[in-house]
Amino acid sequence: MVNLLIEQLHYTTTPRYNFPQSLEDLQLPQRFIELSLRSMRNMEGEYFQPDEMAFNQPATENFEDATPVLGTHGPFTIESIPLKPLLGDTPVAAVDISSIKIGETETGILCAIRGAIVWKEKSRYKYLRLGPFPFHITEENKKEIYNLFRHYYFEVSADASAPSLINMQTRIGNLLERWLQLGISCSAHDSIILWDGSLTAGTADSPVNVVSQLLEIARNRLNTVLAFSKTTNLRLSGHRLTDLAEKSKPPCLLQINGFPIPSGPVFTLGNVYVAKLTRGVCSFRLDIDKKVPLERGIEAVQKLLGSDLLIQSYPETLRLAHIFSTFTATEVIGIQRFIAQQYGLRIIVRPNVRRLLFGPFGKDYEG
Repeated sequence: MVNLLIEQLHYTTTPRYNFPQSLEDLQLPQRFIELSLRSMRNMEGEYFQPDEMAFNQPATENFEDATPVLGTHGPFTIESIPLKPLLGDTPVAAVDISSIKIGETETGILCAIRGAIVWKEKSRYKYLRLGPFPFHITEENKKEIYNLFRHYYFEVSADASAPSLINMQTRIGNLLERWLQLGISCSAHDSIILWDGSLTAGTADSPVNVVSQLLEIARNRLNTVLAFSKTTNLRLSGHRLTDLAEKSKPPCLLQINGFPIPSGPVFTLGNVYVAKLTRGVCSFRLDIDKKVPLERGIEAVQKLLGSDLLIQSYPETLRLAHIFSTFTATEVIGIQRFIAQQYGLRIIVRPNVRRLLFGPFGKDYEG
């Protein structure tokens, strides 16, 4: 048991199954663990090149709002909605995942995936980490891995084509995140559920029916989903959406009325706001489930203000979920060493072609 004192609030390492009563059934499917182990067995004795780039890369994040949904033409108005904290003890739960590339073998790539669930209960933050789960992804097994994930979690056809190897790490991570969100939606009751990202649907790993089902399950149990985007590409009349709150007095939401939403395969299932919830330089895109009445959605944000700690307009529960899921450089080194020893891999270091050719002018990434 580890206790840390931050902002005069207690953070407690959570033993297994030490959930609130409503979350006790949240368990990791055995097939997920078996899939991880089975993918690792097919690389025994291969060459292994640890990925040095992993130490400089941030954890993979979900940029679901890459496709703009706000129009830049036509009349619109911006309404500032002042907020007042509703003090109480509303349960708050947050989910986040991270995935990172560990290295390469002769036949594929090695990656690790980890998820974290954080919830606040009576001024105490508790968390559960799931993982890290290593995966060895090759051209031979990628379709099996991908389709089993999709079939097991989303009950879709197993005939879906798997993405390229370079995209499998992100795709598997996104699929795990959807499963964790589903678990929380089924377990929590009359709570606020925080997602990292947006309520955009229509992408390969966020089908409209899947995201709609997650939101419906949450609503049926009187939960409200609030999705915070740390970055957004959305612009309104040429201005970044989050910049619109620069002169607003917190805590408040900015509601954009009258903008057109273009039709297409990718669109949002939430009402889009700009959230400036505390003093400071930060504001965020906030999506609230469209099928939740507007008054109830605003009330959920006010309950969040009264129930959770917010720093720079960002909920502490979601911040901790990000921290507990993210891989550190020390952890990556430990995972690499363990995998090499466990599976008898022969470590090699291939020359960096870009450094050999361009010296100090070589870039880490193709650009």
